Amino acid sequence: MAFATINKGALLALALIVPAVAGCSGYRPAPKAFHEATIQPYRLDSGDRLRITVFEQAGLSNTYSIDQAGYVAFPLIGAVPARGQTIQELERIIATKLRQGYLRDPDVSIEVDRYRAIYVMGEVGQAGQYSYVAGMTIQNAIALAGGFSPRANQGDVDVTRKINGKILTGRVSISDPVLAGDTIYVRERLF
Repeated sequence: MAFATINKGALLALALIVPAVAGCSGYRPAPKAFHEATIQPYRLDSGDRLRITVFEQAGLSNTYSIDQAGYVAFPLIGAVPARGQTIQELERIIATKLRQGYLRDPDVSIEVDRYRAIYVMGEVGQAGQYSYVAGMTIQNAIALAGGFSPRANQGDVDVTRKINGKILTGRVSISDPVLAGDTIYVRERLF
């Protein structure tokens, strides 16, 4: 009878441990699209601030932000869809709209003045929102956030990234590049 009691107790303990361990094993390697996104041309989105220059048109040349709906409010032509466009595509769109009754042959040039923010969360010195810099790695972003906490898993992190309009999460090395708009989550180590 004692053996049956131990088995029931062991089974109960096992029944409680298995779901807890299974919850810890939410490991998802980064999808192939994660790595492909880092070598693609930069795609504009809400929060980016652009320096748009129309050659010989000082009244149109200025700094413009992409709003939450993904548009740039541009003089003469109104709201221009910018979300998901590359810089070159947006230059062509603005030039085409300006050609439609406003300017004969507009020469439009766009530079990113300020990229949208990145977010660093979890086991870091100071979690929060930080400015993205082109060429930044996960390790650089963690350094901006005060480095790893004493309990941090320093091998890899979870990154949430918007790719082709879909929000994906995957686990990557700290040497991987960061993209503007990424959310980086540093997990707690198990031991």
